[in-house]
Amino acid sequence: MTLTRADLETGRLQKLLAAANLGLHVWTEAELQQSIDQTLRQNPDAPVWLFAYGSLIWNPVIHYTDRQVGRVHGFHRRFCLWTPLGRGTPEHPGLVLGLDRGGCCRGIVYQIEPALVQSELLLLWRREMVVGSYIPRWIKVSTPAGSRLAIAFLIDRSQPSYAGNLDLATTVQHIATAEGELGSSADYLNQTLAGLELAGIQDRGLLNLQRQVLAQQIVQP
Repeated sequence: MTLTRADLETGRLQKLLAAANLGLHVWTEAELQQSIDQTLRQNPDAPVWLFAYGSLIWNPVIHYTDRQVGRVHGFHRRFCLWTPLGRGTPEHPGLVLGLDRGGCCRGIVYQIEPALVQSELLLLWRREMVVGSYIPRWIKVSTPAGSRLAIAFLIDRSQPSYAGNLDLATTVQHIATAEGELGSSADYLNQTLAGLELAGIQDRGLLNLQRQVLAQQIVQP
């Protein structure tokens, strides 16, 4: 299934995680709002842009007024976040993307209308910060129209859900076989690559990973 705006408006992710009883701390609305406020205070007078590098490219859900291709330096997208529910199960967790240290990354920046910043960011935080796996941070994004400061969700390396320096064979195995409430990790990979292609972005690392995942799926008994 595809995560919808209605899912975020009704807190569906929070309810699924709470019902699964995985021992994870599901952030309350107050905690989400506090994190939003702290993030906005770091850059109080700037337009609010959001940098997307994974599912937000092909399923942004939020309302936005502008969309541009952009590049960040010092971070790269990588399958480094374990997901025991959305794209996997507790017994066989899936993997999704995080923005990790080093390298560079091309993605999409979205601008949010000032009047909608609070409402749209709350939906976004319910999606990305449901258990606090990321660190919201303003980063510099280069676009054809100039430099933007945008909010990005960096992987929090201190969280137990951080996959660390996972070897390629294990990464391929989990992406090829894990499936959860929101679909499979393989579909997540394929949809991300399709979204990147539509934006004119090529990620050779993800394309190589896709080939290996497909080969793994072919040989599965």
